[in-house]
Amino acid sequence: MCEQTARAWTELSRAALRHNAALLRGLLPAGCELMPALKADAYGHGAAAVAGELAKMGVRAFCVATAREGAALRESGVRGVILVLGYTGEQDLPLLMRHDLTQTVVDLDCARLLADRGEPVRVHIAVDTGMHRLGVGPGELEQLCALLRRAPLRVEGVFTHLCAADGTGLRERAYTRAQAAAFWETVQTLRAAGCAAPKAHLLNSAGLLGYPEFGGDYARVGIALYGTLSTREELSRCGLELRAALSLRARVSSVRLLRRGECAGYGMDFAAPRDTVLASLAIGYADGLPRALSGGVGGVLLHGCRAPIVGRVCMDQTLVDVTDIGGAHAGDTATLIGEDGGQSIHVCDVAAQVGTIANEILSRLGPRLGRVVQ
Repeated sequence: MCEQTARAWTELSRAALRHNAALLRGLLPAGCELMPALKADAYGHGAAAVAGELAKMGVRAFCVATAREGAALRESGVRGVILVLGYTGEQDLPLLMRHDLTQTVVDLDCARLLADRGEPVRVHIAVDTGMHRLGVGPGELEQLCALLRRAPLRVEGVFTHLCAADGTGLRERAYTRAQAAAFWETVQTLRAAGCAAPKAHLLNSAGLLGYPEFGGDYARVGIALYGTLSTREELSRCGLELRAALSLRARVSSVRLLRRGECAGYGMDFAAPRDTVLASLAIGYADGLPRALSGGVGGVLLHGCRAPIVGRVCMDQTLVDVTDIGGAHAGDTATLIGEDGGQSIHVCDVAAQVGTIANEILSRLGPRLGRVVQ
C-alpha cells in the first residue's frame, strides 16, 4: 500500500536499517554474527521487508517469538536459520518441520513434548541464568542431557538472556557478569556431557553495546537495529549514531472551525479556549497510537510545525489543534513519529510522554497501517 492511498502508514528507511546493521556489526566480537530479532513484525517495521534487506547484507540467521512468525517469514522467502524464541504449543509444532524452523527448548516439559514427536526437530536450549522467565535451570541439566541422548532432537545451539544489561548501577553490572559466567559454565557442562551445542549466544542489544567481551556465536540484536534504544537516556548514553528506521504518518481527513467555548471529542473533553481550527487525523488507538497521548500530552507535525493532540484519541481518529498552522487541508500528511520540515518527533519521546519504552510503542503499531519501504 502506498502513502498516496493509505489513511495512515509507516515508512521503513532501508538506508537507516543498513546503517544501523553496519554499526552493530562493527561491535561484534570475533566469530560472532548478527541474529536480528524480527519478533512482533520486526518491532512494527515489517519483518519480511527487514529480513529481505538484511539478507542482502549477508545476514543468515534471524529470531522470532512464535512459530507462526517464523512460518510467515519462510513464506515470504526468507532463508537461513530462523530461531523461535518462545513456547510453541502442540497445535503449532507441525510448523517447525514444515518450515524448517529451529525451536527453543524453553524447559524440560518442552523438551519432552518435542522428543515425544519422534522427529528430528532443530533446537536451541534456553538456559535460565537469572531472568527466571524461560530456560532450563542448572539443577535440571542432568535430566535434560539424559532425555537428549535418546531423543531425535538436533541440538544446534544454547543461549541465555541478559535481563539487566541495560542497567548502569553496580548491582545490575554485577548481575549481568554473573549471568554470563553461569552461562558459559553451563555450556561447558552440556558439551562435556555430550549434549552437543555448536552455537552459543547471550548478547542482546544491550549486551552487545555494553559487554561485547562476553563473546558468543550470535548477537540477537533487536531495538538497536531499528535505530533506537528503549529510552532517550539509553540512546544518548550508548554513543552510537543510530538512525531511526521508522516514521509514522497519517492523513488529515477533515478540517473544521470551532467557535470559542464549543466542545469536541468524546465526553466534550476539549473546549475551545478561542476560535480554533481542528484537524481530524485518520489514525487512532486501534492503529497503535497510545490513548494516553490525549488531551495535549502528545502532538504531531504538520507542514513542519507542531500541533497538539486535543480531546481523546479515538479508535480510528485523532483531533489536533492546527489554529496556528496556516493552510491545513484534508489530504495533508501529519507526522506522528519522524521528521517533517526540520522538526522531529522521536519514538523515545512519545514513549516518555505515556510512561513506557520505545519497544512497546513500535511493536504495537497495528496491522491495518499501510507500509512504505523507501
